[in-house]
Amino acid sequence: MFSLMMCAHRMTRTAALVATATAVLLAMALWFGVSAVAPQIAKEWQLDAATSAWLTLAVQLGFVAGTLLSALLNLPDVLRVRHLFAVSAIVGALVNALFAWRVHSVGPAIALRFVTGVCLAGVYPPGMKIIATWFRTGRGLALGILIGALTLGKASPYLINAIGSSNWRGNVALASVGSTIAAVIVLLFVHDGPYALPNQPFDITQFARVFSNRGVRLANFGYFGHMWELYAMWTWAPVMIRASLGASGAPPLLAESASFLVIGCGAAGCVVAGLIADRIGRPVVAGVAMAISGACCIAIGFLYAGSPAALLTVAAIWGATVVADSAQFSACVTEFGDPRYLGTALTLQTCIGFLITTISIRLMPVLVDAVGWRYAFIALAPGPLLGIVAMIRLGARRSS
Repeated sequence: MFSLMMCAHRMTRTAALVATATAVLLAMALWFGVSAVAPQIAKEWQLDAATSAWLTLAVQLGFVAGTLLSALLNLPDVLRVRHLFAVSAIVGALVNALFAWRVHSVGPAIALRFVTGVCLAGVYPPGMKIIATWFRTGRGLALGILIGALTLGKASPYLINAIGSSNWRGNVALASVGSTIAAVIVLLFVHDGPYALPNQPFDITQFARVFSNRGVRLANFGYFGHMWELYAMWTWAPVMIRASLGASGAPPLLAESASFLVIGCGAAGCVVAGLIADRIGRPVVAGVAMAISGACCIAIGFLYAGSPAALLTVAAIWGATVVADSAQFSACVTEFGDPRYLGTALTLQTCIGFLITTISIRLMPVLVDAVGWRYAFIALAPGPLLGIVAMIRLGARRSS
């Protein structure tokens, strides 16, 4: 009887993981839905590269604003987290649809992208908390699968742009359909797991207590170094790949498909890292992933305008490792943090991390203009280096 109950529990948590990961995948297409068609928008609206970058930066800033507000108000711990997820996904879908069908200038476009980022702050951290309520053992793998789904979701607009309509507005609108389906999935097929605690009272001091916990603090420092690299890579590697393959005479379809595959490789990286981390330790896996991705961001520029095969091979390795450690930082926070306010701790972690991404994303076009693609990505290497130092210290703390 006991074995049957345990089997049913495993099946239930597997179903919760599949449903939540599917919802995150569908909703996160909103993130790069416009970035994937940025070349078409820039041509139609006559935008330069710096202005086009704001279509992505606005989402990052909106996400920072949304997570900051959410953390200050303890929203993922005060509200029913799946309701927060569903409402955020639906509002994000509506805002994205408005962009697709009604916007014809950059000012309103940036404003709507900002609001989209605010909405996504109610999707990603709550999704992690839902998974944490279902898993204690195997949490690293479970979060790795979730972040892998997020990675595929963010990569999917590049695939849609490669094989979809020649009308960019239709491609952007498709992300709204996915986000709406995500809300339905969470409302109908997801509920809190057996390790969920009751909704907590509002406590403003939780915002500061996140930084007083040394284990959480070191995990956050590793995450911040990781984020310096990650979104600048996700934003600008497709641009570099387009330019490099274009210089070698490759068809545009190859560049869009390659961009999807390079970012999408991160999904496999997240799952593999999660499997290993649950066995040998999260700091070790995160440190190794950052060492490999840091080496790739130094090497990738020297392959620009050279052999497409060599460029895409290194880019795929970079894509697989640059996000492979992401889930492990979150898992460390769930293990070291106050279990009553995990949602607040995860939300604050992502808030600061995404604020850091706005700097590195904005820095890249400046560096490309100054030194070219050959050397620009090297500026991302200090992020994983500092992250490795934090993971070494966290590993030593866990051992002691």
